[in-house]
This record gives sequence, structure tokens and C-alpha cells, in this order.
Amino acid sequence: MIAAKEIFPRFTPEEYFAWEEKQLEKYEYIDGEVYAMSGGSVNHGRIAIKFTAMFDTHLEGSSCITGNSDIKVNIVTTNNYTYPDASVTCDDRDKSTAKYFTYPCLIVEVLSDSTEAYERGGKFRMYRNNPILQDYLLVSSTKIEMDLYHKNDAGEWIIINYKEGDTVELKSINLSFEIDQVYRGLVLTPES
Repeated sequence: MIAAKEIFPRFTPEEYFAWEEKQLEKYEYIDGEVYAMSGGSVNHGRIAIKFTAMFDTHLEGSSCITGNSDIKVNIVTTNNYTYPDASVTCDDRDKSTAKYFTYPCLIVEVLSDSTEAYERGGKFRMYRNNPILQDYLLVSSTKIEMDLYHKNDAGEWIIINYKEGDTVELKSINLSFEIDQVYRGLVLTPES
């Protein structure tokens, strides 16, 4: 999804939740300001659906919960809230909140030209505040490419680049899959 800043008054988190419930669109909340989440491309939406379906099937019977782009993530130690394209939490603390996850172990963002720099930079810096997060997967919607930011056992973030023919490994949820299966049936073209 694409976040766009609009001119709104600054909100407290409580005001943001009450206000957003009355809106037709979703809004991310960062440092008291709201950003409209506009729709993405058809490929963006289809890729996000494939991930949530794959995660939900893989995690069936476990204590983990798969979130789609309607589930907010609260940035740990802040009052900031984002809408990733997919997320997974296995943390019991997230089972007691009805509006958001705070401790996902995995976050997926499907990239667009307008959001890629933010999702690789500022958004990832926010997500890294979460001590539980192990995998942050950035997925191209125009090419068969994915970049995985994985936190290793030493607590260091390493980047693994995947391309056509590769097997993607998400250690956070013990899942490996062929990258090609995510892109099957899609017509990949550059964004206009």
C-alpha cells in the first residue's frame, strides 16, 4: 500500500483510533500525524494475498496468527501504527489486543516505486525497535525479486537477496518456499 500525507490536525493515539473508525480509508499514524493508505496495483494486492494464504496454511494448528493489510502493527515503545501487507505474530501478548499486533516475528511489505525508499529506510528503522522481529521481507511487484532482512543469532541484521529460481527461507516461522510460486500467474510489468 502507498502512504500519502494529508493535512490533518495532530492526533493523540486515542483520537486517531476513534477518528479512523469513521473513515472510509485506512491511515497509518506516525508521531501524531496520519497518512492515508492508498490502493496498490493488482500485482501488489495479489502478492499480498498469496503471502497471507501461504502463512495461514503453514501455521494452521500453531499458536501463531497471520495478519493481512487490515491489521495494524504498533511500533514497540512508541504510539506509532503502520499497516504492513502481511505479518505474523506468535507472541501471546498480541492475543489480548483487538486492533493491532505489537510483537510480530515476521513483516512483509510489497514494494511500489513510491514507497520503496521509505520501506527500506525509515519504516525498517521503526520496525527494528521490536525485539521479537526476526524477518522483514521486501517483495517486488514488478520483478521476481525479494530482499530479506534477517536478524541472526548475534542480533545483527543481514540482507539476503532472492531472485528467480531461489528458495526463500523464513526462519521466523520455519517456512521455505520457491520464490516462483508467489509470482505464478502474474504479468510483471514496471509501474507506470
